[in-house]
Formats: sequence, C-alpha cells, structure tokens
Amino acid sequence: MYKVLQNEDYLWKIITVLSMVGILLAVYLYSNYLVAAQNTICSLSETVNCDAIITGNLAKLWSIPVSLIGLIGYGVIFVSSLIKHKKLSLFMTSFGMIFCLRLTILEIFFEHVYCPICLLCQLIMLTIWLISIKLYLQNDPISKTGL
Repeated sequence: MYKVLQNEDYLWKIITVLSMVGILLAVYLYSNYLVAAQNTICSLSETVNCDAIITGNLAKLWSIPVSLIGLIGYGVIFVSSLIKHKKLSLFMTSFGMIFCLRLTILEIFFEHVYCPICLLCQLIMLTIWLISIKLYLQNDPISKTGL
C-alpha cells in the first residue's frame, strides 16, 4: 500500500476522481440555487439541510453564489490534475480548504445548520489538499535535504 501512495500517477488519478465528485456536488448545489429549491434531498431536518447554502444567508459571497465558486474551484483542481500541475493544485486546494472551512464554521456556529453536501465537500477538499501537499513535496530537493 505504501508504494501505491508513492506513485504520482495514482495520486493524480485520485485527485481527478475526487474533483469530479466535487464538481457533481457543486453542480447539484448550484442548480438548486438557480431554481431557489427548498426541501431538497439533503433537507433531513431543521438543522441538517442545504437551505443555508441554496437559499439562505450563506448562499452568496460578494454577490456570487458560493456553489458557483465551489464549482469553478473544483473545475480548476480537475484541470490541474489532468495537466499534473503541482503548484496550481496546491494553490487551489489551499484556497478550497480555507473557503470550505470558512463556510463550515459559518454554518455550524452562526446559522446552526449542518449541510451534508458541504461537509462532504470539506472532506473531499481535505483529502485532495493532503494529496496535493504530498505531490508538491515528493520530488522537492529542499524537503529531501531537510532545509
């Protein structure tokens, strides 16, 4: 298993697949945003639902739908995985981690809502971010010398 996790091609494939899943989740949220849907499939209760992201207070950031920002971000990560661009992948996943973490904190502590799709996006972004760090440092001569 250790050798598999050292294989760059395998790690890029994982990023590609996970970013496609992220794209699908963001498309779901964005399409529901466009039609102002309520009581979607992730609306399980008053506190576990996607309404805060689809139609609520957290639906926009600087007048841009957060689901569209997520969709574009996952799209760029997908492209970076196809062209195997380590710096772009690390930059976009770092931005994505901060963006998702901000959104999750606002959902939980200010809106008192848990969006299952957003939490899944956060988990996907965390996984891609960790892989991006590994890929970035894997062949970095500075990291091998201990500097």
